[in-house]
Amino acid sequence: MDRIFFSIVVVCLNPGKRLSATVDSVLSQQYGAYEVIVKDGGSTDGFLEKLPKDSRIRIVKKPDAGIYDAMNQALPLLGGRYVLFLNCGDLLHDDRVLGNAAAFIGDAQAGGGSETGRIFYGNQYHLGQGSVVHSAPRMDDFACYRNVPCHQVCFYDARLFAGRGYDTRYRVRADYEHFLYCLYEKKARAVYMDLVVADYEGGGFSETRENVKISAGEHKEITVRYLGTKKAWRYRMALLLTLAPLRTKIAQNQKTAAIYNNAKAALYRLLAGKG
Repeated sequence: MDRIFFSIVVVCLNPGKRLSATVDSVLSQQYGAYEVIVKDGGSTDGFLEKLPKDSRIRIVKKPDAGIYDAMNQALPLLGGRYVLFLNCGDLLHDDRVLGNAAAFIGDAQAGGGSETGRIFYGNQYHLGQGSVVHSAPRMDDFACYRNVPCHQVCFYDARLFAGRGYDTRYRVRADYEHFLYCLYEKKARAVYMDLVVADYEGGGFSETRENVKISAGEHKEITVRYLGTKKAWRYRMALLLTLAPLRTKIAQNQKTAAIYNNAKAALYRLLAGKG
């Protein structure tokens, strides 16, 4: 196998056949310089044993305290330069994702290195909504307050996890907090790739009724921590005045999601052209 460039981490606990679907989407890649680390919390459903016998797959079974603790347990095992975290049920969008991402990252590195590390992020295809959800092409303060890309579309320089991983005090928003930690504390650079990275199935851990409430509280705490009270309050007012709750409902409705997401993508292109 080529030298490992990507570490794909999949955490699970009794995932059923969704685990096989996720791992198969990685094994189908035309690009081969990757490893798959499956961090299992003690599954008893038998699906872990059904994974292919492939030298690129490493399975670690160890009890954990939840999804972010499981991700942290995988960090010492990383052999790749960049790491991508996928949840069970999420899929790499097609068999060219890793090859396209590697080419993009290679071109970016040829243009000058980054001592503080980079996060290369793309777009997601939301299976429940049936449309592509485009990430903001530029991660300024407002974008970081409003909506950072989900971890399923972020290729992190593995060095960004040196010293500390996800802060497990946050039950729902630890990945969000770590993204902001990388940008504001470690001075990492977030680089947009106009590439659909992952198919996201939706309806997961962060979208239960209980966790939506927890998420709101954690978002408030995290944004004040990294952006300051005044700026966080100003951005919150801006979202309320621009009917953000209504726009969220439109974006999450299967009948209107594609129209909304296409309009948002067009706006991003327009703003990029003016920049």
